[in-house]
Amino acid sequence: MNSRQNEILQIVNKRKRVQVTDLSDLVGVSGVTIRQDLNFLEQQGYLKRVHGAAMALQSDDVNARLEVRFDIKQQLANKAADLVAPNETVLIEGGSANALLARTLADRGDVTIITPSAYIAHLIRNSSANIILLGGVYQHQGESLVGPLTKLCIQNIHFSTAFLGIDGYHQDTGFTSRDMMRAEIAETIISKNRRNIVLTDSSKFGQIYPSSIGKTSEISILLTDDSAPTEDIETLKKQGVEVLCG
Repeated sequence: MNSRQNEILQIVNKRKRVQVTDLSDLVGVSGVTIRQDLNFLEQQGYLKRVHGAAMALQSDDVNARLEVRFDIKQQLANKAADLVAPNETVLIEGGSANALLARTLADRGDVTIITPSAYIAHLIRNSSANIILLGGVYQHQGESLVGPLTKLCIQNIHFSTAFLGIDGYHQDTGFTSRDMMRAEIAETIISKNRRNIVLTDSSKFGQIYPSSIGKTSEISILLTDDSAPTEDIETLKKQGVEVLCG
């Protein structure tokens, strides 16, 4: 997705429905170019094309979170993708920033992506990436797969890097999740002792949720934006976590 397409997506997500002629005026390009961009964005699963206009996808739980701080999350996804080597096998657990990472890696087409997220698998369905969707109990709102079967799948599959989403970080609790069953899946992933990377924007700092996600010292890298609190960053570094801000 280029900068113009990103701008178009932001306008559509904000207004919910926008005419092609209005987009042409707002972005400053021809209607032909707008239609080409809209066709691309629809093919990639970002919006819906209707006659003479574009519509935002219905704001379910994951899509709604994806829209919040979208530009920052896309920048983090791009930086995270740089940490993945060609032909690497990665596990992407879930979360809005990680969904954008999956899209970025899938566009490269040179990785194998394992995920317990049906949302992520659907998002990258038209790519040339190898996709392995884990089994389990389907959570309708978050479109994640959880439970004993998912844990068994993780225990019996191999990957070199895992990207994990979080709901909160606090110095007193470490990384936490609002969903106990997803937290169990994250802990199972972390227990494989691979390169564990937490990908999150800085809004999660200072937040506390019920379920811990492993031990902080088990996280290899935290990738976040420049607005993360300095004190928290220093605490994480003292616990052996490499922190990358961008």
